[in-house]
Amino acid sequence: MNHTYRQREIEAVIKKAVVDFPIVLITGARQTGKSTLLRQIFPEYNYITLDHPSVRAFAKRDPEMFLESQKMPLVIDEIQYAPELLPFLKIEADKDRSVKGRFILTGSQFFPLMSGVTESLAGRVSVNNLYPFSFEEAYGVKKEISAVELFEKLFQGFYPEPSVHGVDIQNFYASYLNTYLERDIRQLLSVHDISSFQSFIELLAARAGSLLNQSEIARESGTSVPTVKRWLSLLESTEIIYLLRPYHRNISKRVVKTPKLYFSDTGLLAHILRYPTPETLLSGPMSGHLFENFIVMEILKQRSNRNLNFEIYFYRDSNGQETDIVLDQGIRQHLLEIKLGKNINPSDVNKLERIQTLFPNSEASIVSLDEHEIPHGKTVKSIHWQSLNKLLVKH
Repeated sequence: MNHTYRQREIEAVIKKAVVDFPIVLITGARQTGKSTLLRQIFPEYNYITLDHPSVRAFAKRDPEMFLESQKMPLVIDEIQYAPELLPFLKIEADKDRSVKGRFILTGSQFFPLMSGVTESLAGRVSVNNLYPFSFEEAYGVKKEISAVELFEKLFQGFYPEPSVHGVDIQNFYASYLNTYLERDIRQLLSVHDISSFQSFIELLAARAGSLLNQSEIARESGTSVPTVKRWLSLLESTEIIYLLRPYHRNISKRVVKTPKLYFSDTGLLAHILRYPTPETLLSGPMSGHLFENFIVMEILKQRSNRNLNFEIYFYRDSNGQETDIVLDQGIRQHLLEIKLGKNINPSDVNKLERIQTLFPNSEASIVSLDEHEIPHGKTVKSIHWQSLNKLLVKH
C-alpha cells in the first residue's frame, strides 16, 4: 500500500499564516489529512495529540502546567478535546506578540470549539479549513475524462485513504461512519439512539442537492423539528454535510430562505445511498444531484485551498427562477448552472439570462461535461467542469 505524501494545495496558505499569526488552527473532518499535512510541512515542530487519554486528562486538569511542559513550537492535535487550553494559549501568545507560529492547533469545526476560539483567541489566530482532496489533488489533471471515468472517481471519493492510498472503499466508508457515530456523536451530543441517527443520515443522503425541508425530515424520521435542527447542526459542524445558504441581499422578499443540502464527500454519499458500482451511480436517479454535489464541494475546496475572496450561495424565488450557484464578491457576482451532460439546453441559457437581470454586474456560466467552451446566447458561456479552477481564481 502506497502512503507516499501527496502535496496539498493549501500548503502555501498555511505557511503564510504561520508567518503572520502566533496561533494557527487547522479545522476539518476526520481523515482529511490534517496531521499528515502538518508533520510534512512543519517537521521541526513538537507534535502532541489530545486523542491520547492520559495526555488529554493532563491538559484538562492543569492546562497551564501542560503548556509549560511542552517544547516549542508546538502542534496540538484534536484541540476540541481540551478547550480548557484556549485561555492559556492566549496568555502565551500575548507574552510576545512578535513571535509568530508558536502554536498550530487542529480540530473539528464543532461549535463549542469555534465559539471558544472566537472568544479566547480573537486577533491571534488564523483559522483554515482542510477538506478532503480536490479532484486535481487526488487524481491530477486529465484531458478528455469521460463521464464513466469521472463517476469512478466520485464513487471512490476524495478522502486520502481510498482516493490515494488504495484502501478498500467499502471497508473505509463503513469504518468511517462507525467511528463517527460511535465516537463523535456519542461524545459530542449524547445521542443515545445511534440507529435513529444513522437512519436520519440516510434520509439526508437521499436529499443531497435538494432544498432542506426540516418538517418533512422530522415527519419521516419520527423525530421533532428541534431534534432535526440539533442533529443537522452536529452534522454540519463536524463536516459530514454542507448547507448552502440562499442568496438574499438586495433581492426581493420572494426569495426562498431554505438552504440546500450537500455531503462533504461524494464517496461517502454513494456509500450511504448503497450504490454498488460507479456504473449504477451514473445511471441512477441521483447522478445529476451527485455531480452538483461534487461541483459545490470543489468550489469550497478551492476557496479554502487558495484563500479566495468570495462567498457562495444559490438563488431561488417563488416565481420559479433559480440558479445553482451565486459566487458573490459584493460588487459583482458569477452565476453558475450545473448540468450533468454535454448538450446545453436553450432553456437553461434563457433561465440564466433572466436571472442575470436581478444581478446587474453578473457573469453567467453553465458548468457541464461539454468540452467546447463557447458562448451561448448574449451573456452566457459554457465551461467544462475541469476549467472551474481557472474561473474561481479570477474571483
